Formats: sequence, structure tokens, C-alpha cells
Amino acid sequence: MIITAHGIALLAAVLAALGILQCLAGWFATYRFAALPTLEPVRLPPVTLLKPLCGNEPLLEESLASCCAQTYPTCQIVFGVQDPDDAALLVVERLRAKFPDLEMAIIVDPEIHGPNRKISNLINMLPAARHNILVFSDSDLHVAPDYLEHLVAALEQPGVGLISTLYLGRPAGTGFWQSLGATQISHVFLPGTLLARALGRQDCLGNTMVLHRETLERAGGLHGLVGELADDNLLGQRVRALGLKVGLADIVTAATVPESSLAAMWQHELRWARTIRALAPAAFAASALQYPIFWAFIALLLSHAAPWAVALAALSWLVRAGAAYGIEHALRSRLSRPATPTPSWLLPLRDFLSIAIIVASFAGSRVVWRGHILNAGFRMAPRPGE
Repeated sequence: MIITAHGIALLAAVLAALGILQCLAGWFATYRFAALPTLEPVRLPPVTLLKPLCGNEPLLEESLASCCAQTYPTCQIVFGVQDPDDAALLVVERLRAKFPDLEMAIIVDPEIHGPNRKISNLINMLPAARHNILVFSDSDLHVAPDYLEHLVAALEQPGVGLISTLYLGRPAGTGFWQSLGATQISHVFLPGTLLARALGRQDCLGNTMVLHRETLERAGGLHGLVGELADDNLLGQRVRALGLKVGLADIVTAATVPESSLAAMWQHELRWARTIRALAPAAFAASALQYPIFWAFIALLLSHAAPWAVALAALSWLVRAGAAYGIEHALRSRLSRPATPTPSWLLPLRDFLSIAIIVASFAGSRVVWRGHILNAGFRMAPRPGE
């Protein structure tokens, strides 16, 4: 069988068409999520918010301040670092002065319990948590003042054992690469997560993880996660194994996108990609369909700019831009802060770069996480007693 350039162009056109449909489906899934009724908590029990820190990241003080400014009646915040000279401690001290009435605990403990240093940090912090509802929240997360109310309301739903939140990308500045990284989170990852949930998946997103202390203990505790890079995925699986659901809160937070160079963004996104690929290689490979502009441009090139290919490329670009705008518009009432608009001219580069990262993810398993080299291979650690 001879494969011609024309045949490959037609195949690329089919993949582009599928990508267009997926973009529209993701937009629709986002619209449906935004249209859901807002849950109100029946009770407001005390909550402990745990914030593992490592270095003074871009916008760190702003993101942590958003957690300190909660309207929730009884909230304890536990900050943790492993290095006594960590620059994040200076930020926390400023916040302590700014929020003198907020109950804070600061844990400095260098003990390492396993390769996942974030979980090691949380293990050191957990004994300081005074309350039974635990909120594990990433340091780069920007949240609304009623963040905790929404989390508690979601956790109250029948049969729910673990809650996480959707999030948009928030560029740390006006840089080109930060905008490129933010649109990947906001316009590919977020709608893709909602589509996956519509198909029955209950993935736990590690930016926010909320559960009762008893549920965490029944699921094997934090020590059962310290050997895993994809700790959020494993925790979600273990909670589901208890017969409980992993739900989404009805708000959308924002995560700082700090990368100011191609090298930094490549390293960060390659870590994500290799971790996901290790978990579900076939589904991850199929995720290449999310980038219709790439496939349409391949069809354009191999068809020697045939009129139909030109029209397909224009349509792919238009749909990607329209979906990006539509997602931001649909979520405006759920956001912790206004979304940062993405220039539509960035989208072709974003699609090509995403495909390059998918390809590179299959070329190895090494990842770099906060300066530490790890292996992205996912090992399902046995549950306690097994």
C-alpha cells in the first residue's frame, strides 16, 4: 500500500475535523458546568487549609493572601516548608502581620519521607492541623473569598468523599510564554477535564483536594502517596475504592503560570505530559486530537494549499479562538478573578507546541520538579493491608 502526500493530507483533515468537534464539545461542557445551580453549605464546620510552600514564586504573596482573606467563619491555615532559609517564610510573616486575627501555623521540618517532596512536606504539616475537614491547596492558587464555602458545600453532597476544583491559567506577567502556558490550562486542560467527567471519569485535580480526615486515613493516609509523582490521581483512586465519589466544586480558581521562557515552560509541561502518559498512554496519545489547527496546517502543507485545506485551516483557527472566548465568557460568574484573554494569534503556535510536547513525552520518563529529577513512571502503591 502506497501512502501518498494527498492521502496523509486527507487523514490530517479528518483529524482536524475531529479536533474541531472536540473543541465545540469542550465549550458545550464548560457551558453546562457554568449553568449548574450554585450549592449552599448546610453547615460551616471548622476547616484546616494546608499550604505546602517551596520558594518565593511569582505572585506568591498575592495567591496566599487570597486564601487568608476567606469569609469562612472558622479556618486554620497551616504553612509548611522544608528549608529553614526558604524565602517563602518571609512572605508568610508579612501575611501574619496583615491578617493578625487569622489562626496560622508555620511548620519548618526538613524530614523527607519519600521522593514526592510536596507530600513529604504535607506529612510534616498534618499534625498541626486542628480540624477534621482538610483542604490541601497548592501555593500558586488564586481563590475567591468564598472558596471554602463552595468546597464544604460540594463535600456535603451524598456519597462524596473527595473534592477538587477546576482552574484557569493566570499569567504571572505580560510575557509571551506565560500567555502561551495559560491558554493551555484554560482552553485545553479545563474543557478536557469536563469532557472526561461527562464520559464517566472522576479525576482528582491536585491543585485543591478536600476531604475529611477519616476519609484520608481510610484511603491509606499521606504516607501511602509519598512514593508517587501523581499523588492526586492515586488519592482519587483510593477514595473511589472506598465506594465514595470524587466531585468538583462549582467554582473555578486560577493558577499562576510563572514560566518566562520556552525552556521553563517546556520543562513544566513535559512533566505534566510524562506523568499523564505514564498513567494512561493510549488516552494521552489520543489527546493529540485536541489541536485541530496543527492537523489543519499539516493538511494545508501536504495539499499544496488546496482551497479546501485553506478553508479548513481558517475554520480550525476560528473555532479554537471562538471556543477560548466562549469558555472564558461562560465561566465569568464562577471565576475567582476575571480571566486573562488569550490573543487568538497565539493559538497556532500553541497547537504545534502541544503536539511537540506529546511526542517528546514518549521519548523518556525523566521529569524535573522544583529542581529535583524524578521518574514519571506511575506505580500503584498497595493499599494498607494488601
